Amino acid sequence: MPVTGLVNTYAYGTEALAHGTEALHATGVRWLARLGAWLRGEAVFAQLIRFALVGGLSNVGYILLFLALYGGGPQLANLAGSIVSTALANEMHRRLTFQAADRVRWYTAQLEGGALALAGLAITSAGLAILEVIEPGMGGIAEAIAVLGITAAVGTMRFLTLRLWVF
Repeated sequence: MPVTGLVNTYAYGTEALAHGTEALHATGVRWLARLGAWLRGEAVFAQLIRFALVGGLSNVGYILLFLALYGGGPQLANLAGSIVSTALANEMHRRLTFQAADRVRWYTAQLEGGALALAGLAITSAGLAILEVIEPGMGGIAEAIAVLGITAAVGTMRFLTLRLWVF
């Protein structure tokens, strides 16, 4: 093949590749836009994803505040971290997860969401106490797995209660 033929083939191939890359990029952008619109929508699964993200962010906030206040004692750090992270989570659920800022007032979300958080704390504490009676000396890993299971059940109940009752 003559050199000019190779150059033309290379140029055509490069142009086709660039066009294909642009088309792929445009398709990806459209797909991401649709996904973003769906995640911002009212579908239950989209709300559940937002609920989990808010929960994760509030847990990070709790840990940071707990560590920042730990010098004053673990009980104070736990109390402050719990109150602040719960209040922030309730507000994020009101505005982001359930998009209810125009339907539910701030104080209503704080009172009802806070009551649910206290109920969840009572349930997880009772679950741990029951585990200690049923299986004393269970061990750290097994107990942590049990706590995760209890917490997941409480989180599911909290999501459903917030979705169906509060927001």
